[in-house]
Amino acid sequence: MSVATNPKSWSGADAKAHLSEVIERALQDGPQTITRRGEKTVVVVSAEEWERRTQPKETLLEFFRSSPLFGSGIVFERETGGYREIDL
Repeated sequence: MSVATNPKSWSGADAKAHLSEVIERALQDGPQTITRRGEKTVVVVSAEEWERRTQPKETLLEFFRSSPLFGSGIVFERETGGYREIDL
């Protein structure tokens, strides 16, 4: 009998009872979903996967420098007309 109904999906109780296996599968097979009352609640991923997915691909400066407008000579000016009237 398998501990989880799907190797990538675990009930909260099964995940708690078999935490070492959840961790090992996250390392070997990829993200493991943990459910509560049948609803997806959390995903366990390896630290390497987390770092890969959360690191920006480039800095903001690199993003702007790679813009087709960089070095084009376009000058953007800010409106100086004052504030707008609004009704609250």
